[in-house]
Amino acid sequence: MKSLRPTTATKFHIDMGWWEKQNKDIRVFMRDLLCAECKERLASQPGSPMVDMIDPETAEVTRVDALWEAIRACCSNRPGYLTPETPILDGIFRVFLANGNKPLSAQQLHERLEKRPADVILRMLTRGQVYLGIKPVE
Repeated sequence: MKSLRPTTATKFHIDMGWWEKQNKDIRVFMRDLLCAECKERLASQPGSPMVDMIDPETAEVTRVDALWEAIRACCSNRPGYLTPETPILDGIFRVFLANGNKPLSAQQLHERLEKRPADVILRMLTRGQVYLGIKPVE
């Protein structure tokens, strides 16, 4: 039987269905995280262009939103994208954007967000209200 209570090993991700149910556009939040170069480059592209993304681990090619790929490939590697001063939940959201929304556990998030223990991350993610669509993988 599957445990109902998440642990530090439970995998989380950005649930895109949550965004739809909330009538919110994740792209608005993503645009705020673009570096100056990507903002300028993507401003000239109308709509929601799709681009090829190559997974650095598997070399698998998939079609993804250009905003998501810009954050993953460029903006997330820039100074200031994720700092020790970034609020913890915003930092978690940024980690998922940077990794292409691959599910991660609180322990794995801890490894990427130095100085934030896994149990604190788990508490933040499970204390009731869903923040920016970050939920356990079902």
